[in-house]
Amino acid sequence: MDQTKEMYEMLGISREVYEYGNVILEGLKERFLAIDETAEYNQLKVLKAMQENQVSEACLLGTTGYGYNDLGRDTLEAVYAKVFHTEDALVRPQITCGTHALALALMSNLRPGDELLSPVGKPYDTLEEVIGIRPSKGSLAEYGVTYRQVDLLQDGSFDFERIRAAIGEKTRLVTIQRSKGYQTRPTLSVERIGELIAFIKAIKPDVICMVDNCYGEFVEKLEPSDVGADMVVGSLIKNPGGGLAPIGGYIAGKKECVENAAYRLTSPGLGKEVGASLGILSQFYQGFFLAPTVTASALKGAVFAANVYENLGFAVVPDGRESRHDIIQAVTFGTPEGVIAFCEGIQAAAPVDSHVTPEPWDMPGYDAQVIMAAGAFVSGSSIELSADGPIKPPYAVYFQGGLTWQHAKFGILRSLQSLVDKGIVTKASIEEAKCRKTAK
Repeated sequence: MDQTKEMYEMLGISREVYEYGNVILEGLKERFLAIDETAEYNQLKVLKAMQENQVSEACLLGTTGYGYNDLGRDTLEAVYAKVFHTEDALVRPQITCGTHALALALMSNLRPGDELLSPVGKPYDTLEEVIGIRPSKGSLAEYGVTYRQVDLLQDGSFDFERIRAAIGEKTRLVTIQRSKGYQTRPTLSVERIGELIAFIKAIKPDVICMVDNCYGEFVEKLEPSDVGADMVVGSLIKNPGGGLAPIGGYIAGKKECVENAAYRLTSPGLGKEVGASLGILSQFYQGFFLAPTVTASALKGAVFAANVYENLGFAVVPDGRESRHDIIQAVTFGTPEGVIAFCEGIQAAAPVDSHVTPEPWDMPGYDAQVIMAAGAFVSGSSIELSADGPIKPPYAVYFQGGLTWQHAKFGILRSLQSLVDKGIVTKASIEEAKCRKTAK
């Protein structure tokens, strides 16, 4: 028996699931080569930025206390600005998560009486309380910032006519969410984001265009800041942290926008000058260096997942052939049992807490129970193998991550095995799907 196949069986993967996965992989060789080519380009881009900014051993040491004159922190921010082609960047462990980074960017660049516009529909769930769509302490609404939203058209395209009508005298900032969040709409490509920004700027040149870049970094050769975004915002426990950053977020963009964020993060008069790096800079640097190849591994896992489940008849977004613009793969099961079984499989594939069974719970910031599977080295890290989803219609699960392609592959096969074990997917349907794929 093949040693690798035997190892898969020892880890709970049946012969039927293993062989089906290999049939799917046969058709993905060209896609994977293209992903590797993008990763190579982005790897060189990061390396060039580190060399040009003379990253040295001293940059890895960090500071305590006030953090004045922190060479490593300041150099890292220069590296981020170089990679994203922006005037400045704020990269700090004091930014606790992606939602915090986005809230910081919004709250620092909006003032009472301003209006915030989302031209791409509903924002991610946790931003609803930041904006005040769902009332919450300290929301933008409490500070007199209004909000307007233009939904995407049914086919996922921009409603340019309504966007034009929505941009008014008070419109100060436009927020564009690149990834789909807990929706089944298409993720926005950098090219489409550039088209939207150009349209908005033609109507109101001084409006600030901010892109929620979470899950999108290094998936393409360009970033939204290359096509006109005034700010790009993200989390270090997603793509740019490379699986090594234990916390943190970033805001890269126009100097004034970044300075405003720095003064909000610390205090007026202090800004970027304070904020100790506390001995974790080496993880920030090394994680950013590894991020292009780690992102490529996660991207291969997402493409593999799309093809595995689409061929079995499940609705997937993106589908197995579409171009990719983030690392997230949505699979709609139509029942809570399907979502739960999938997440149980992902948890069972983890290197940490594989013995734990995930359960839906009332997670802060969400309007329905959410189940999360993430046996990660960094708690909550979604660049590591993970899956989650709200327990509400259409009962879709969102899969992402995988520090290595091999682990992402195993995670997907383990999720399918969990569905088979619970009778949600039958061995007969796998065999039929395998035959269909082989016939093509």
